[in-house]
Amino acid sequence: MYIRTPRLEIYPDRIAQNARVVIKMFHDHGAQVACVTKVMSAHPAILEALQAGGADMIADSRILNLQSVSNVGLDMPLMLLRIPAPSRAVDVVRCADISLNSSIHTIVKLSDAAQMFNITHKIIIMIDVGDLREGVWPDNAIEVVRSTADLPNIEIIGLGANLACYGGVIPTAENMHMLVEIRDRCRKATGLPLDVLSGGNSSSLPLLASGGMPKEINHFRIGETITLGRNVHDRTPWPGTRQDTMRIVAEIVEVEYKPSVPVGNRGQDAFGGFTDFIDRGIRKRAICNIGRQDVVVDGIQPEDPGVIVLGGSSDHLVLDVEDAHKALMVGDEVVFYPSYGALLAATTSPYVQKVVIKG
Repeated sequence: MYIRTPRLEIYPDRIAQNARVVIKMFHDHGAQVACVTKVMSAHPAILEALQAGGADMIADSRILNLQSVSNVGLDMPLMLLRIPAPSRAVDVVRCADISLNSSIHTIVKLSDAAQMFNITHKIIIMIDVGDLREGVWPDNAIEVVRSTADLPNIEIIGLGANLACYGGVIPTAENMHMLVEIRDRCRKATGLPLDVLSGGNSSSLPLLASGGMPKEINHFRIGETITLGRNVHDRTPWPGTRQDTMRIVAEIVEVEYKPSVPVGNRGQDAFGGFTDFIDRGIRKRAICNIGRQDVVVDGIQPEDPGVIVLGGSSDHLVLDVEDAHKALMVGDEVVFYPSYGALLAATTSPYVQKVVIKG
């Protein structure tokens, strides 16, 4: 059967295998795992793989994705990762059991929405322990918890932190102990148990594997290491996992011998950039039917090490195929392994077909 290109091939059995390996590490630590589905737009095959792999809950940053998860009918809690917008409070409490928050104003809106539906919405207050993305600054944590503790239909279940996303700050015993100490101060000031301490994302794995993660950190939000089998500190393979869980496949639409450097006076490219070209002489080049509208061009690695990604425009990917392991021609397919960013783009693009391959 002919399958059109470009396409994203999804191997759910391999993802389930990764999930078992990674989730077991957290369970052995006594922690729960919220498996993050945003990089795959909560694709049903991924949800089933994560459930098979032992996920305790599903987490996503997009309300639309959480609505899709609800339609699948998984019997596990749903968490909204992205700090909610006050204007979406009604959607948040309808689609998520738990949300991450840092604004008193927003939590009040969530309380109002939860009262409308006569449900209790659970909240994790995010604390900024140094990465400078979302989170209450530690000095303000007690005030935020105290101000929201008695809101109707809201349950503050714990505190959380996010690292290695914006500032690149990695989890350490020191910043994790900081989260524990802030929780202890908030407990003393408010009387709330605050049993959940959500200690971050896949970047927490090395600290946990080394034995340095405080035992009090009992919840994690894990995506890339399960989905792509990588240590997010340096993108090396995580022990015991597979990296061939996703493949991007594009089709060659042109093959020509051309110079390596553009000919003529040059200005900016279509995206306002200016590329430095390496002069390799006359080379065999191929163009594929995928571009920046579909994928992060710098984030795809050809399966054939002899193929070089030169760049791309909105709709075309330019390759050097001079040293490809087999002679390539128009109509041939080229396979790439995506980075996290490239996978996120390919999943979101409606122009990339998603194909589930079992086994």
